[in-house]
Amino acid sequence: MPKQDYNDLKFYQGLGFKSGVEIHQQLFTAKKTFCNCPAGQYTPKYDAEILRHMRPTLSELGEYDGCALMEFKTKKQVIYRLKRETTCTYEMDDTPPFLVNQDGLDIVIEIALLLNCSLVDEMHISRKQYLDGSIPTGFQRTSVVGINGWIPYKDRKIGISHICYEEDACREISDVGHKIVFKTDRLGMPLIEVITYPDMRTPEEIKEVVTELGRLIRSTGKVRRGIGSVRQDVNVSVTGGSRVEIKGVPKVGWIPTLTHHEALRQRDLLAISKLLAQRKITEAGLNTPKKDITKELANAKSEIIQSALSAESVLGGIKLTGLAGILNQPAQPTKTFADEIAGRLRVIACLDKMPNFFHTDKYPEYPGSAEDLAQIKKALDIGKDDAGVVVWGSAGDVATALEETRLRVIDAVRGVPNETRQPFRSGINDFERILPGANRMYPDTDSPPTRITNERIEAIRAQMKEPPMVREKRYLGLSIPPRISWELADSIRATAADRIFSDTKANPTLVAVTLTQQMKALRRKGVDVAKITDSALTEMFTLYAKGAFYKEAIPAILSELPANGKDGVKGVIDRLKLSPIPESKYDSSIKEVIKANAFKPYHTKDTGIADKKVRYYAGKIMKKYLGRINGQLLNKYIQHQLA
Repeated sequence: MPKQDYNDLKFYQGLGFKSGVEIHQQLFTAKKTFCNCPAGQYTPKYDAEILRHMRPTLSELGEYDGCALMEFKTKKQVIYRLKRETTCTYEMDDTPPFLVNQDGLDIVIEIALLLNCSLVDEMHISRKQYLDGSIPTGFQRTSVVGINGWIPYKDRKIGISHICYEEDACREISDVGHKIVFKTDRLGMPLIEVITYPDMRTPEEIKEVVTELGRLIRSTGKVRRGIGSVRQDVNVSVTGGSRVEIKGVPKVGWIPTLTHHEALRQRDLLAISKLLAQRKITEAGLNTPKKDITKELANAKSEIIQSALSAESVLGGIKLTGLAGILNQPAQPTKTFADEIAGRLRVIACLDKMPNFFHTDKYPEYPGSAEDLAQIKKALDIGKDDAGVVVWGSAGDVATALEETRLRVIDAVRGVPNETRQPFRSGINDFERILPGANRMYPDTDSPPTRITNERIEAIRAQMKEPPMVREKRYLGLSIPPRISWELADSIRATAADRIFSDTKANPTLVAVTLTQQMKALRRKGVDVAKITDSALTEMFTLYAKGAFYKEAIPAILSELPANGKDGVKGVIDRLKLSPIPESKYDSSIKEVIKANAFKPYHTKDTGIADKKVRYYAGKIMKKYLGRINGQLLNKYIQHQLA
């Protein structure tokens, strides 16, 4: 089967595919959003734990949010691990919020301007309900700062719906059964949320737009980087389907496969809905009787069922009248409609030990499975046109699971449910929660509004850096290769590069490669390159342009600067004795190395012995003299000595 082209516009137009994204990026501030706790301090240690249970609250219109009600069904015990230095009483909802962090707001305003947004005159804080336990208060404080922006993309614009300033949630440590554990060190970190319109038409376009948005946001130099500092939510729908959110995609490279598979999942669910309609199965006429079948399966041959009975679990069954074969229908590649039900039961009924149910459309095979299946069909009165589901667990969990099975079948009759889905590396997704609605938002009466004046906006605009795509075009004009230009324009060292280009005569490509690929290679070797200042880099290339050392010595200088650079680059050059050897001494220096190192070919019939000799001695010489000999002249002098 040929691999799908994720940029095949005709194919995705046939599905009616469209997508938008929500990017959440942590801001680089000293303190958190609504308190004075330090931001960005993570630790596995904690000083205390507290237990919370979450309950939904009514919206301003006197209604409950569907997602909040779903989370309430899980009956989770929520454990928070607290570290004294990074968590305070505000975050535990014991005291009101402080005034919003103004440094973070300035960064959000700058990014909103960069994305061509219209800014609000006055920022108002709202509460957004989160009953999954990720925020101890049960809600996230958030606010709209910019609207109706855009970024250029190919021959059109991608619209930006909203720019929001909000607080980050906790880090999840574990989620097993009815107990979920969070660390609170990430809680309250300043966060920007960038929400696009559903303007992307193929999975590849989504990846490219997210990449460009990330470049623009990072170009400010005022956001955090690294694992966990940025998360992408991707919204997908097809014609006849619904908006489905793939939550927290950790890597941009996952996006094309995830969104392609979600489009196919929605296509498959629409096919199931059509099949149910052909069978004249309606929401009102759906017949799904439930029954406790613990006694009927007391002598079951299944090890899983016997293990459940040994743990004094209840076994419950539900008859899905007229649904024979439906649970085997595909619902994304490698998954069936039965997996859709399993995902709901895993999350909402907390039956998270898989498999968490059996069904009669594809009953598992084991010694005696035919007898067990016959007993299940008899107990639930399942005919040839029907299907049946069996679940096990506590009485409460089984009751929840059977009801969720019924509700998922109702959703199947309707088509594609609005859901938040969990992503996996393989490109498959699974149920996470019902998609929240408008009823989750309401005003925060504890936080006063903040005026955003024209004077403040213009002061921020005056110090903004040029966008990375503009910088990239300028680097290409310096004959820097395209890939290196792209990487440098996206680098935190771009400002240093610009200063070096203007203040020295160093080769631009050498500078660009050093500040991108060379720095990356040294970091992988354990060099703390973050401690190398931009002024030190400027000094290094100023000295290089004046002939103080050869380019081969650059890695040695950069490796030494973080720990021993207090005397500057000149001090490092002197200490490591990196000053160039006069060309008049090349012959004697090279002769000394050749005399001390005998060359032995790997095989007596080796071809190209002369070239291998030159490369062998070049390596020995460069290692001994740490780049003090000009690499461009080295081969000529080695060949002279070997002649």
